[in-house]
Amino acid sequence: MSRLPRPNPDIDRHHQLSSSVPTMNSTNLKRKAVDDGATDVQPRKRLAPIPESKQPLQDSKTGPNINITKRTTTGPPPLTRPRGPPLSTATTRRTTRATSAPPTRPGSSASTSRPTVTRRPIAGRTPSGSGATNDQRFNALQQQVTSIETARAADAARLAADMEAERAKLSELQENHLALSRELAAAKTQDIDRRRELADASEEIDQLKKKHANIVMDLEMDLKKKDRENRELKEDLRMAKSDLERERETVSTLKATVSHQSTAQITFTTQITALQAQVTALQTALDMSSNQKSNTELKLETAQKRIEELEQETRQAETLRRKLHNMVQELKGNIRVFCRVRPILASDLPFSSHSSSGSDCGSRSSSPDDTQRLAETVKADIVYPDKLDHREIVVSSSSESATGQERKDEWAFAFDKVFEPHSTQSEVFEEISQLAQSCTDGYNVCVFAYGQTGSGKSFTMEGGPTDATAGMIPRAVEQVFEVADELKKKGWEYTMEGQMLEIYNETINDLLGKGEFDKKKHEIKHDFKTGRTTVTDVNVLPLSSPSQVRSLLALAQSRRTVASTLMNERSSRSHSVFTLRIRGENKMTGETCEGSLNLVDLAGSERLEKSGAGSDKERLRETQAINKSLSALGDVIAALGEKGEGKGDKHIPYRNSKLTYLLQNSLSGNSKTLMVLNLSPLATHLNESLCSLRFATKVNNTTIGTAKKQLRAANGSA
Repeated sequence: MSRLPRPNPDIDRHHQLSSSVPTMNSTNLKRKAVDDGATDVQPRKRLAPIPESKQPLQDSKTGPNINITKRTTTGPPPLTRPRGPPLSTATTRRTTRATSAPPTRPGSSASTSRPTVTRRPIAGRTPSGSGATNDQRFNALQQQVTSIETARAADAARLAADMEAERAKLSELQENHLALSRELAAAKTQDIDRRRELADASEEIDQLKKKHANIVMDLEMDLKKKDRENRELKEDLRMAKSDLERERETVSTLKATVSHQSTAQITFTTQITALQAQVTALQTALDMSSNQKSNTELKLETAQKRIEELEQETRQAETLRRKLHNMVQELKGNIRVFCRVRPILASDLPFSSHSSSGSDCGSRSSSPDDTQRLAETVKADIVYPDKLDHREIVVSSSSESATGQERKDEWAFAFDKVFEPHSTQSEVFEEISQLAQSCTDGYNVCVFAYGQTGSGKSFTMEGGPTDATAGMIPRAVEQVFEVADELKKKGWEYTMEGQMLEIYNETINDLLGKGEFDKKKHEIKHDFKTGRTTVTDVNVLPLSSPSQVRSLLALAQSRRTVASTLMNERSSRSHSVFTLRIRGENKMTGETCEGSLNLVDLAGSERLEKSGAGSDKERLRETQAINKSLSALGDVIAALGEKGEGKGDKHIPYRNSKLTYLLQNSLSGNSKTLMVLNLSPLATHLNESLCSLRFATKVNNTTIGTAKKQLRAANGSA
C-alpha cells in the first residue's frame, strides 16, 4: 500500500489568498500590467474596468483632449452651443440686406470686435424723406447686436469654465484608472506566484506518486521474473530428463550400428578391391580411346581439307555451269520467239444466236456435245504438224472466188516453241525458267507478250488467282528466289528490288505509286557504262518474298488502264513493264554480278475497223498510240536484224516511242530477249493472227548479237 502525501501548509495558504482575491474576467487576466514609471504617457491599450461602475473605459489617445462618448460619473449636463435671442420679425426683415462677419470663438483675438453693418436703401423708399427715423432704428438695431455679442461672450466664458472642469475630472479619472491598473497588475503578479507555487506542489505530489508506482511495479516485475525462472528451471529439468532418456536410446542404437558397420566394412573392402580392378580396366580403355580420338581428329582434319577442296571445285563448277548455261542460251539465240494459242472460251461461243428458240434450246446449247459443235464452228483452221519438237504451226483458210470455185490458202510458220491450246502455265514457264536462271547469273533478260486484244497476253504474263494458273511474272520471281536460296550455300548473297510501270498514250505511269497518274513527269535515263536503265520519280520497292510480288501485281492490276472494245470487254489500253533488279555478291570468291528481268505485257494490237475504236475519240487516240509504239518496236527489231547481218553501222530508232526507249538495253546485244506470241483460235480473228505471226517471224529471224554479263564492282558500279 502506498502512503498518502502529507498536506502542504504553503498550498493551503495559497488557496486562502486566491479565494480572497475577487474573481476577474478571463480577458482581464491576459492583459499586461502598466509600468509604474510611465505615469506621464497614456497607455495605448484598453483600460481596465472600474470596479464600482463595472463599465469599460474607452481607448486613451496621446494628448490631453479625450472625447468621452459615455458619461461614467454624475456631473453637469453636456455643454451646448450658446444661441442669441431671437430677433423680431420686423427687425429681421429690415436687416436682411445687411452683412456682418461671423462671431469668432472664445479666446480668439477678434472675439470683441464689432461687426460692420452696411446700410443699403430699401426699394421704394427715399432716404431723404425719413432721415431721423432711420437713425433711431439703426441705433436700436445696434443695441440689439451689442446685447447679442455680450450674451455670446458670457456663454463662451461659461463654456470655457465648464471645459476646464471637465478636463479636471478627466485627469482625476485617468489618475484613478492608473492606480487601479497598478493594483490589478500587483494582484495578477501575486496570483501568478501563488499559481506557480501550487503547480510546483502538484508536480512534487505527482513525482512522489510516480516514484511509489514505479517501486510497486518493480516489485511486481521481480515477483513475475522469479516465477518465470522457476517455471524455466522446471522445464529445463524435464528436458534434461528427456534428453537423458534419448541419449540412452541413442547409445543402444549406436552399439547396434557399430555391430552392423563391422560387417559392412568387410563387404566394402571386398568391393574396393573389385573397383580398383575396374579402374585399371577403364584406364586401359581410356588410353585406347585417346588413340582413337587422335586418329579421328586426323581423319576429321583430312575430311575438312577435302570439304574445302570440294567447295572450291563446286564454286569452279558453278562458274563453269554459268558459262555453259550462257552458251546454251546463246546457241538457242539471244532473241527467241514462242507461240501460244489460247483455248476457246465460253464467251467465244455464239449462245445468243440460239436463244430465240427458248430456254430448252439454251439448255441444249450448254451440253458438252453442243459446246464442242459450236467450238468447231467458230474455231480457225490451225494445225500443229510437228508433234516431236512442237516448233511449227500451220494456218489454213478457205474462201469462194467470184467464179464459185473454192480457194484454199495455207501459211506455215516455225518458231522456237509452239504451245497448243491445251498447254498449261507450268509447261510454258518450263521453257522460260532458263532465262530466269540467266538473270541471277548477271544478264539482262526481257520477256514480252505480243498479240491482239483478247489473245491471252495478260493471262500468260500475270495469270490467275490459283497456283496452277499463276503467270510468267510470279513464276519467274519465285524461280529467282529459289535459285538465290540455292546459291547461298555456295557463298552468294542476293538483294532484289522491283518496279511496275505503265506506258499509256506515250506517258509513263507508276503503277506502284500512291498519287494520281500524270501528276509527275517520269523520264527514262540510260547508263551505258553499267547497262542500267532507270526511270525518275518511280517507286522501287525492295523484295523479300514471292508473296510480296503477288501483292504488288494485284495492286498494279487494279490501277492499270483498261477499256471495252469490240475485240475484248476489258482490253488493256497500255503496256505494262515489270522490272526485277538482282544484285549478287560472293564473299568467298569476291565475284559480283547485277542483272535485271523485264517482264512486259504489251497492249492489244488490232486494226481500227476490227476494234471499233474509230467512233470514240478517246479509244481512237489510245489505239493510234498503241499501234505507233508496236510499229516502232517492229522498226527497232528490223534495224537490229540488218545490223546483225553486217550491213554497216545501222541506226536503231529506239527513241521513236517510250516503249522501245525503255527496253533499249533489253533489245540490244546486252540482253537475252524472249517474245511470247499469243494467238486467238477464232476464225473471225484469222487476219489479225496472220499479222501477228508475220511480225513474230520477222522477230525470230533477227540476230541481235551476244549478251554480255553485267559485273558490279566493289563500290556498286558495273
